[in-house]
Amino acid sequence: MSDLVQIPVQAATDSKTDAPVRKRPKPGERRVQILQTLAAMLEQPGAERVTTAALAARLDVSEAALYRHFASKAQMFEGLIEFIEQTVFSLINQIAERENAAASTEPGAGARQVARMVTMLMQFAEKNPGMTRVMVGDALVFENERLQQRMNQFFDKIESTFRQCLRPDSGASGSATPSVDAQVRASALTALVVGRLQRYARSGFKRLPSEHLDASLALLLG
Repeated sequence: MSDLVQIPVQAATDSKTDAPVRKRPKPGERRVQILQTLAAMLEQPGAERVTTAALAARLDVSEAALYRHFASKAQMFEGLIEFIEQTVFSLINQIAERENAAASTEPGAGARQVARMVTMLMQFAEKNPGMTRVMVGDALVFENERLQQRMNQFFDKIESTFRQCLRPDSGASGSATPSVDAQVRASALTALVVGRLQRYARSGFKRLPSEHLDASLALLLG
């Protein structure tokens, strides 16, 4: 899970013997380690369900130690979802901010913006395979229903963002129904994103979501 904060590992030494001393991670560091390990386990092709027992074994701690940092496994998945939300929407905002006022009025500016956002989503998935299984719901099948609902809301927000970007383009092109046109295109683009992420996860991460992406975006964005 390359985008999560990596915890530097430094060996402490005893002043008398210089023997390595195992340092206990701080509470915040342990939480990050748990989420990193959970995401890494989800990257394994064919992994249907990660149990807290398996997660604890991978971390070489007891299950009780996990529950000192998370009240439930659902909270662990919520931690991954929060990372996805914060990272993706932060990058979306950066893409939007790079479009200055002058550029935003140029023909096709919204389409170019959306194309960058879609590309970013594909790159995020490729760098974080385990997160992709969370995004498409494969890792949430046996978990609390609210987790899937939250990911559904994530994609609803993505679609809304696409629609807002594309509406000025539809109006500038002389469309009599710019809002409807923008909604149709936004829906199709969101379906493209979800479909490619599902194919990536269900192919064992062999079919990259960025495959022929430029050509697909050209068809949908004109």
